[in-house]
Amino acid sequence: ILRLMSLRFAIIGCGRIAEKHAIEIKKNGILAAVCDIDKQKVTEFANKHNSKPYFSIEEMLADNTINIDIVSVCTPNGLHYTHTVDALNAGKNVLCEKPMSINSDDAKEMIRLASALNKQLIIVKSARYNPILIGLKKLIDNGDLGKICSFSLSCCWNRPDAYYANSWRGTKELDGGILFTQFSHYIDIIIWLFGEHSAISGFRKNFLHSESIQLEDTGVISLKTQNGIIGSVHYTVNTAIKNQEIALNIIFEKATVQLGGEYMNKIIYQNPIVLHIDKNELPNPANDYGFYKGSMSNHDKVYENVINALNGRENNITDGSEALKTVQFIEAFYKTATLF
Repeated sequence: ILRLMSLRFAIIGCGRIAEKHAIEIKKNGILAAVCDIDKQKVTEFANKHNSKPYFSIEEMLADNTINIDIVSVCTPNGLHYTHTVDALNAGKNVLCEKPMSINSDDAKEMIRLASALNKQLIIVKSARYNPILIGLKKLIDNGDLGKICSFSLSCCWNRPDAYYANSWRGTKELDGGILFTQFSHYIDIIIWLFGEHSAISGFRKNFLHSESIQLEDTGVISLKTQNGIIGSVHYTVNTAIKNQEIALNIIFEKATVQLGGEYMNKIIYQNPIVLHIDKNELPNPANDYGFYKGSMSNHDKVYENVINALNGRENNITDGSEALKTVQFIEAFYKTATLF
């Protein structure tokens, strides 16, 4: 068993989310190496975090002098598969940013390889650490609110053309679409709460981003779960000026609950009162990137669980098999709902 604080990390990809990883790594272990093809970016990042810079993944993974235990993959979505496989084949454990991949066959191979090599494959699913959702999950698992009849999830965020300019974002090959990049955390939550889908359909269209996104900027999903619950998801990056909401309405046999706020971080309505959240347990703020905001920042809890997992302690990590469900959900929807 690896001793606490002896874990040595590497980060592949020095973009915006990598900073969150670096901060948490340094609280929990040693950031030994960082890698990116952008030489200026990786040099600045390495200097800031007192790490060794590499411009090539192969070179970093082949360097046995840095003794890496776990690699954090923070590259564009479409590269998660390749970089995870590279790290696993080099004998490293992997923490991969969401989405796990943008292709379920690739995701299955990641799981197979990690198992074959006896390595941990952990996927960042930070919304699961939201205390409000943890409380709701307990009520559902205990059956306290009776049968779940239906739900609706509303994901209304803002991403201007400037967000997509001169980057991998918005591309089919490296981004995969807004369900993967912006909303996969919330797709994960509905699967976590209500189970996997048995039927799925809907519509998607690019209304306002035809110059910057190769896929849709808006979609509506209709689904039935394997448990017989029916639900809907409306998602868009077209809200004016700023993010509006991530809202979840659930109709139970014995209660009605609505969560809302920009990041599903507030209890908007409950009748009767079933969720009791301590003021000290309120969710973390969102990742703030200047002119736009992302999901809630729960990387502190992600890393706490990663450390526990690698030390053989009890943990709440999201492994590959759990993360695969989100990829399969989005893939199934895309097959039925062609762009119009």
